[in-house]
Amino acid sequence: MDFIGEIAALATSFFFAFTSIIFTSTGRRVGSQVTNRIRLVFALVYLFILNLILFHEPLPFSAGTSRWMWLGISGIIGLALGDIFLFQAYISVGTRLGVLLLSLAPIFGSLISWIFFGETLTALQITGIVLALAGIGWVVLSHEEPADTPHGHTRRGVLFGVLAGLGQATGLVLAKQGMTGNLSPFQGNAIRMLAAATFIWLWTVIAGQTGATIETVRRHPKVLLLIALGAVAGPLLGVSASLLAVQHAEVGVASTLMALPPVIVLPISYFVFKEKVGWQGVAGTVLAIVGVAVLFLA
Repeated sequence: MDFIGEIAALATSFFFAFTSIIFTSTGRRVGSQVTNRIRLVFALVYLFILNLILFHEPLPFSAGTSRWMWLGISGIIGLALGDIFLFQAYISVGTRLGVLLLSLAPIFGSLISWIFFGETLTALQITGIVLALAGIGWVVLSHEEPADTPHGHTRRGVLFGVLAGLGQATGLVLAKQGMTGNLSPFQGNAIRMLAAATFIWLWTVIAGQTGATIETVRRHPKVLLLIALGAVAGPLLGVSASLLAVQHAEVGVASTLMALPPVIVLPISYFVFKEKVGWQGVAGTVLAIVGVAVLFLA
C-alpha cells in the first residue's frame, strides 16, 4: 500500500520534535515571540533559495489564484494565528496543558474535513486516532514540569489552547485544498510561509516591537545561529513534510501522526538530558505507538 502521506506525517513529527528542543532553548533566552518572528524570516529565505534552485523561481507565480488563496489563508491561520494562540496558552496554563490542548487538532481537522469537504475516516482509522491521542495525552499528563513553569489554569489559557488546536487543524484542511494536484510541498510551503511572515511582521510593526526585536537579536548572536538551525528542521523541512502528508492522506490521520512530538521527545529527554521517565510515560508511548500501527494497517 502507498503510505507516502503517513510516512511524511511521521517525518513531520520527528522534525518538529527536534526543532521544539532548539526553540525551547532560544525562547528561554530571547522570548518565544522573538523566536517566532526570526524563524519565519529564516524559513522564508531558505524556501526562496530552494525554490530558485529546484524550480527557477523563488515563489510559484504560476500556481494559480485559487492555490495562492487556499495556501495563503492556511499560512495565516495555521502558522501565524495558531502559534500566537499556542504561545499565549503556554504562558497562561503551562507547556504541558498547552500541548495537550493542541492535540485536539486531529479531532477538529477530521470534523472540518467531513463537514465541508466530505472526507471520511474508516472505523479502524478512528480507532487508531483515539489510541494515538490517548497515548499522547498520557505522556503529556505524566510529564513533570519545572518548578518555574507558569501555572494558573484559567479559562483564558484553555481557550487559547483550544484555539491553537483549531488554528492548526484549519490550516491543514485549507492547505490540503491548495495542495491538490502535483504542486511541490516546497512551493506550497513558500506561499504559506510568505503569508505567515507578512502577517506576523505587520503585527510586530503595528505593536511597535520591531526595534526591540532587532535589538534583542543583536545582543544574542549565538541564539540567532540556533534559530537558523531550528528553521531548517521545523518551518522548512517539517512544514513541507506536513504539506506532503495532507496531500496524500486524510487530514485526521495526518494530523494525528503529526501530534507525536511529545512521545518522540520522551526518549531524548531520558537518554540525552537524563530526565526521569515514569511508567505512565512509557505506557503512554506504547499506546501511542499501537495507535500509529493501527493507522498504518487501516
